[in-house]
Amino acid sequence: MTTNPKKRPQNSMLTTLKEYLIMTLGMCLYSFGWIGCVLPAKSTSGAASGLAIVISTALENTIGWEIKIGTIVLFINVVLLIIAGFVLGWKFGIKTIYCILVLSLSMNGWQEILPADDFLHIDRFLSMVVGGVITGVGVAMAIMQGGSAGGTDIVAMIINKFRAISYGRIIFILDLLIIASSLTVGFTIDAAIYGYIMTLVFGYTADMVLAGNKQSSQVFIISPKYDEITRELNIGLGRGVTLIQSEGGYTHNQTKMIMVVCSNRETPTVMKYVKQIDPNAFMTVASVMGVYGRGFQPIKL
Repeated sequence: MTTNPKKRPQNSMLTTLKEYLIMTLGMCLYSFGWIGCVLPAKSTSGAASGLAIVISTALENTIGWEIKIGTIVLFINVVLLIIAGFVLGWKFGIKTIYCILVLSLSMNGWQEILPADDFLHIDRFLSMVVGGVITGVGVAMAIMQGGSAGGTDIVAMIINKFRAISYGRIIFILDLLIIASSLTVGFTIDAAIYGYIMTLVFGYTADMVLAGNKQSSQVFIISPKYDEITRELNIGLGRGVTLIQSEGGYTHNQTKMIMVVCSNRETPTVMKYVKQIDPNAFMTVASVMGVYGRGFQPIKL
């Protein structure tokens, strides 16, 4: 059987186009959350965008300069990319650079289009929550396509070059410092508190979107009727299983333990099959993410 040599490049080009379209939409959503929700709430949050709002406010209050948020975000990211280039090497992906450019341009665009006051007509707290949800969805869309909004992500990579500190902890500390710095340029205590709330909402939303359908269940089943259960899961559910030799710690009875990985929606079906065959079976169910291989996600490096 022969294959058309032109088919694969065309599919690859369409895939790349789709990735860049999704990243563009994600960055536009991300910037809208900041300009349409955070700015009208007279507050800020973490990341380079939050720092840009602090810097913009400081420049306006001290010397009367009104510089658009997107321009400051671009400047921050360019400086960080240059520093990271010397420290980590010039190996940043084109997708990250693309997302940074789209983010900066779309922020300036939204700032031109949207009115400065609260056009959503919602209170500050709700505006920050909505902003956290929108920015979380937007950045997750970019990350799923291999992009990044830069900012504190770059700082975390630089710090990890010299210190073995978890990525999440670095981001959390940086966000706390950025929000705390807003108090020095005229933001109120409640504005800072709203900023912390947005950070939590943003992180939770991004995690949920990134997890999405990647969440699966890992089920361990211990039963003397493991043969029947295995057959039912193979035929009825269409899932492969792994048999693990096991021994009871008290009885020292030898048996085989079944391990099966399935989607969350298939877990009740697994439990139903097991109950029908052996109501006294011992089961544990745990949530797992990032299941790769046949029947799940392809391995991507």
